[in-house]
Amino acid sequence: MTEKRPDLLPPGPAAIARAAEVLRAGGLVAFPTETVYGLGGDATSDRAVAAIFAAKGRPSFNPLIVHVPDAATAERYAVVDERATALMEVYWPGPLTLVLPRRAEGGLSLLVSAGLDTVAIRAPDHPVAQALLAACDRPLAAPSANRSGAVSPTAPHHVLESLGDRVDVVLAGGRCPVGLESTVLDLSGPTPALLRPGAVLREEIERLIGPVTVGTDDPEAPKSPGQLASHYAPSAPVRLEAGEAAADEAFLTFGPDRFVRGGAARLNLSTQGDLNEAAANLFHHLRQLDKPGIRAIAVMPIPEQGLGVAINDRLRRAAAPRG
Repeated sequence: MTEKRPDLLPPGPAAIARAAEVLRAGGLVAFPTETVYGLGGDATSDRAVAAIFAAKGRPSFNPLIVHVPDAATAERYAVVDERATALMEVYWPGPLTLVLPRRAEGGLSLLVSAGLDTVAIRAPDHPVAQALLAACDRPLAAPSANRSGAVSPTAPHHVLESLGDRVDVVLAGGRCPVGLESTVLDLSGPTPALLRPGAVLREEIERLIGPVTVGTDDPEAPKSPGQLASHYAPSAPVRLEAGEAAADEAFLTFGPDRFVRGGAARLNLSTQGDLNEAAANLFHHLRQLDKPGIRAIAVMPIPEQGLGVAINDRLRRAAAPRG
């Protein structure tokens, strides 16, 4: 029997129409966003959302982000207050996910929120994602298009390597420009809480809505993705704050590295020390270095400032002990 392979389609009008048809029928479509590739399913369908969990091998208590085209659509599914409105006006569409009270009458599958009374929601800033949302006319639950806990996909072949026949269609829209998952901000309570750092920085958020606390999500019952201790992990163990690498380690470097020693293989996140470039390259480079014969991946220090906060968050989770 021939193994089923997903349709790998360049994202023109015919491909978008085909993908929308698959989504309306309860199937799964991987599509590019500005952050990473998402594994999309109809967020109003229990069957489709359950298929996402099954495809990813994802713990059922880990919620999914719902993707919508704009703020007006978000109000059908979530209670949007003044803080959320202010942030949406500046950062939507874009890499900011808001955790908001879920409207019981909105019609979202309860599986999306893992049984919670909140929903994580965002509007992606990518023409393919926006075209797909318009064509299918459904909110899309769309976690990263990879097996749960593994390195997030930033290119079409990453999706195929990780999910294979677990997805029906892959819209091949090239590399994702940001390359790091969205910032997640919890606005379901009186005090805003940063649950996951990303391209929209805490300092920028605070300038709009005032003080934001950090890291208050419950890892046993998270309100958003990316909260499990071990996450974004390649197969090889990850060793942080490395000044050099052993002969059987791969070396992930940052900034000028010509005098740094060691490593069976080496990739540089940004030779110029540009944190934006480093974020865009992070998951791609981790995948490239995660090869047979590599005992571990050593990682040079990344500055804990700006987008470096988000990069270090992903690296610490990648390096965390695995259950």
